[in-house]
This record gives sequence, C-alpha cells and structure tokens, in this order.
Amino acid sequence: MADPFPDDPARRTVALVLAGGRGSRLSPLTDARSKPAVPVAGQYRLIDVVLSNLAHSGLRDVWVVEQYRPFTLNQHLAGGRPWDLDGTRHGLRILPPAEGRTEEGFSAGNGHALFQQLSLLEAFGAETVVVLSADHLYQFDLGPALDQHRERGSDLTVVTTETDEDPSRFGVVQVDGEGAVTDYAYKPQDPAGNLVAAEIFLFNVPALARATRRLTDEQDDPEGTSLGDYGETILPYFVQECSVHEYRLEGYWRDIGTIDAYFKAHMELLEQRGLQLSRPGWPLITNAESTPPAWIDTKATVSASLISAGARILGEVEHSVIGPGVVVESGAKVSRSVLLGQATVPAGAVLESVIADVGAEIPAGRSGRTKPGPGNITVLVPADRGPDSDDETTGH
Repeated sequence: MADPFPDDPARRTVALVLAGGRGSRLSPLTDARSKPAVPVAGQYRLIDVVLSNLAHSGLRDVWVVEQYRPFTLNQHLAGGRPWDLDGTRHGLRILPPAEGRTEEGFSAGNGHALFQQLSLLEAFGAETVVVLSADHLYQFDLGPALDQHRERGSDLTVVTTETDEDPSRFGVVQVDGEGAVTDYAYKPQDPAGNLVAAEIFLFNVPALARATRRLTDEQDDPEGTSLGDYGETILPYFVQECSVHEYRLEGYWRDIGTIDAYFKAHMELLEQRGLQLSRPGWPLITNAESTPPAWIDTKATVSASLISAGARILGEVEHSVIGPGVVVESGAKVSRSVLLGQATVPAGAVLESVIADVGAEIPAGRSGRTKPGPGNITVLVPADRGPDSDDETTGH
C-alpha cells in the first residue's frame, strides 16, 4: 500500500511532551495529580496549553511521556480527541514507563526520559523531535521555527525568550549576531543576561542519537540514567559539539512550576496581560465537561474575574478565578484568589490571595493575607486528601 502522506513534512516530525515529572515545587497541588493535570484558568488543565499549541501548529504526531500519577491526566486526554489528535496512523500516543528492554522503565530525569524514546523515534522514521514541557503558559506557532530548523540544517534549535523573572531559575542562553547559540548555562548562580530557553527544543533525531549514545558510552551507562536532566548533559554537549541556533518566542511566556508563579500567572490573566484565552484563531482547547452555565445571583457582586461553568455566585467576587462547581455563598467575599473547583465558600468567609484546590474545605472567617510575600500564598486542599488519593475522586 502506498504511503498516504509521502510529501507531508509533519510525518517526519514528532512532538514529545515530557509529562511525567512529580512537580514537587507546585505541591500541594501536585500531591494528588501529575503537574500537567493541574487545573489552570478555571476550566482548563496545564496540558491543554502545549497540546493546543501543537494542534494549531499542525503537528499530528504527539507523544506524551508519563510517569507520576497518570490516571487523571489520561482521563482528561481522552485519546487526543478534543485536539483532533485521535487518528489511526497519526495522533496522540501515551508512553508510560515499561519493562522489557534495558533502556525502559522509570526515568531518572528528563534527559533519561528522552533517551528512552530514541529507539521508538528512529523506528517511526522521525527526522525531527520537538521536546516540550507541560508547565508553561504561552501561545506559539511552531511552524516557522520548524522551517528555520530545516533551512539552517540545525542539529538543535532552542526556542528562547527574554524573561522578566530571575534568570537563574532557567537555562540561560548566549547567542551571536547570526542567531547561533554560543553558550548554555543551566540555572547559573550568576546569569549572564535574561535570554533563557523556553523549554521548547527542536532536535535532529540522528544528531540526538549520536550525542546521547556518545554521552552514555563515556559513562559506560547503556541504560542512560547518567543523562539525568538534559539541561546538565545533553544541551551543553550540543552547544559544544553541534550546530545550534535560537528561535525567538516573542510575547507572553510564563513558567508556572511554583506556587508563586502559578498565582502570579492567574493575576496576569485577570489583568489582561497574560495568556490570551480569546486569541482569534488560537483558542485554548480542553476536554470540557458537560456543565450548566454559571449562575450569578441578583445580590452578588462580581468584578474583574473569570467565572467557570457550573459555578454559583451569591456573594462578592473580585479579581479572582472561579473554577467549575464553586459556590460562593451570600455573605462570603473572594478577592485575588484562585478557586480550582467543586468547593463552597461559606457565608462569613473572606479569602484574600488564596489558592483553593478542587474539593477544598474552606473555613468560615478570614483565610490568606492581603499582601503576601514570596512563598506565603495560602493554599487550601481537601481535608481528607491522603497520599494515595487522586483528584478525580472530587469530581473534577
């Protein structure tokens, strides 16, 4: 049978979404779910951002690498159907940890996880693999970046952005006048600038195979565990030994891997300077539940807020994100807060700078601080959450 896509460049490109990390910096929101399954902007999940970007960019082969607490994430992914990635030959593929070959099993870092998928990428015939994380907010068309990657014959293209945060949290990149990457420093103590990797990497698959196998051979490590985090091993090797160029991501980009960053991103969203949920031609796609419209009572007051379907507002809501199924009773006040879903704010409660997880028990009285400093955002979680619970038990 003839190949049905003989001239389709997308057939030669695989997007590999690394979604297996524990996300400990986002605890307690990740105590009962994987980080990509954490709700964001009311009705969405973090994984929706990367999948929406890939779908709008026309990529048809999307592989999701899982490890930590995958149940809720798989339930949401629904085989890729919401993003039109449920094809027979192409589409969403789940890559769970497995046993049977020396390079399989649980990964010891994202570099190791990348190494574990190399044989599958080669067998598939992929020429380019786009490696992405699932804990960033941005809207980005990968098409022009892929075009540049091929035109310049790059072994690696690093998508970069200028950050307004502490660059030492990221991989700091130096480039010359031609856009060639001359240095990559992973979370340096003394960063030389604010140009950082946006955690979107376009690798030439044969070059990646040569690099990782050389690195593992040097360590006498056929299983690849010594690769650890690719920012410490694979990326520095490419910069030193291969052809590496940048592609600049202009516009909004935010890493939300910490509670402070997660809260800040939601405040930016409400201030109309964050992710553009209503961007024409580039909507954020999700696996939406069948939920009735939100109800706003005649005595309620709501300002500068996002109210999700299924919410009932009878009290006061100001500059907040209200998730599905949240009830704000009459006499309750919610200010500068993010309520993820399925929770009741009782009469007499006052929430300021609070994140309330799905199903959280919210006490009457005051919770949170008017002007919290870094590390002092109040996070409320369900009282009965145990070490083996998953957030699907709360109905969201």
